[in-house]
Amino acid sequence: MTRMVECVVLKTKAEGLDNLPHPGDLGLRIYENVSKEGWKKWLERLTIIINENGLSTADVRNLELIEQHMLGFFFDEGEHGQMPAGFNAGGGGGKK
Repeated sequence: MTRMVECVVLKTKAEGLDNLPHPGDLGLRIYENVSKEGWKKWLERLTIIINENGLSTADVRNLELIEQHMLGFFFDEGEHGQMPAGFNAGGGGGKK
């Protein structure tokens, strides 16, 4: 039977994650409140956060910042979670 959660990202009931997506209490909280589709949206945002800020998941300080973004994105806690300042999804770069 599929596990359903009230997803804090989608704001509706949806299929829950199969496993803890992150270690510790934060991972458990995400597992209990975020759907598979909500997690997919986070991974898209995470890619932007890492690229825009030049972060490395091998750096403990960067992981702490990523966790702050997770709290903001999923639970509206703290100062992080929004798109990086100055991010332009349209991609204004390139040759003209």
